[in-house]
Amino acid sequence: MQPIRVGVIGYGNSAKTFHLPFINALPMFELVAISSSQSEALKADYPNVAHYQDAMTLIEQSDAQLVIITAPNQAHYPLAKAAIEKGQHVLLEKPFVIDIKQGEALINQAKQANVKLCIYHNRRWDGDFLTVKKLLEENKLGKLKVFQSHYDRFRPEVKVRWREDGKPGSGTLYDLGSHIIDQVLALFGRPQKVSADVLAMREHSPAVDYFHLTLHYADHLVIVHSSSFSAGPVLRFRLEGEQGSYVKYGVDPQENQLKAGIVDTSSTQQPGAEVGMLYTEQGETQIANIQGGYHHFYRQLAQALLYNAPLPISAEQALDTIRVIQLAEQSQAQQQTLSFSE
Repeated sequence: MQPIRVGVIGYGNSAKTFHLPFINALPMFELVAISSSQSEALKADYPNVAHYQDAMTLIEQSDAQLVIITAPNQAHYPLAKAAIEKGQHVLLEKPFVIDIKQGEALINQAKQANVKLCIYHNRRWDGDFLTVKKLLEENKLGKLKVFQSHYDRFRPEVKVRWREDGKPGSGTLYDLGSHIIDQVLALFGRPQKVSADVLAMREHSPAVDYFHLTLHYADHLVIVHSSSFSAGPVLRFRLEGEQGSYVKYGVDPQENQLKAGIVDTSSTQQPGAEVGMLYTEQGETQIANIQGGYHHFYRQLAQALLYNAPLPISAEQALDTIRVIQLAEQSQAQQQTLSFSE
């Protein structure tokens, strides 16, 4: 079986940290093209790969079978649309799109063209999330009542970059929120209702930099939270059930490891170094994290493209994340709790 020929759109942090390391390390893929205005960097880093100055030229002229789009959020829809029209499979960096109708159009277009459309929600392979998932499956907390997921940072000053420019699709709700909302939907499915505070709290911030969402389910609440003013130990998960609570601080280490050049593609899962704490009437117990692995996403993607196995993340699943984000924006604007069906 010949490897899947891959073209990567963009050469920023997303491409360098989350995509190219796995494309280069896994034999199921072959990097054939990159588009970026950073010509000199590409010549130095990838002298044997075709370089394109812009994304549309890569789509139109390269022989890539899979196009990975790491461009700014506003470009996701037009670039994915063009690649699908060319008959190429598409992997979109999260968030999927910035409007529900765009996502619906791409899903229909991909079905008609008989190509795969996948969204890179890699955080489903975070070690702490996998640990939380296992705790729930094993009913370690009893009946769940409150589930908190945080993605906090200390970034009190606004940076000049597209993620914070105030245009549609910018801000932390689309950036960080898409990660943790996807995780919640993977665990619990669609909520019944959504209520939210979605705010720009930093001085002169044109984009959302704080959000606090409550997702209402039949028998429990989910709180999804992010602040740009969290300078101390960062809460990641807090689960409260009828038989105990679980608390985990700190973020998954894989991003920092990848930035340091550590790329683990082993198929075995060993306990990781991080721990959370389980509290019950019997006392407290350290729970070692399951070892995460973003490469599992790429292994599943290869199986889907080569053998028509299920995608690791379907576009339909990713579109529900956008529905929650846009309901949260509406909840803030209307100061109301909204039904998911709306």
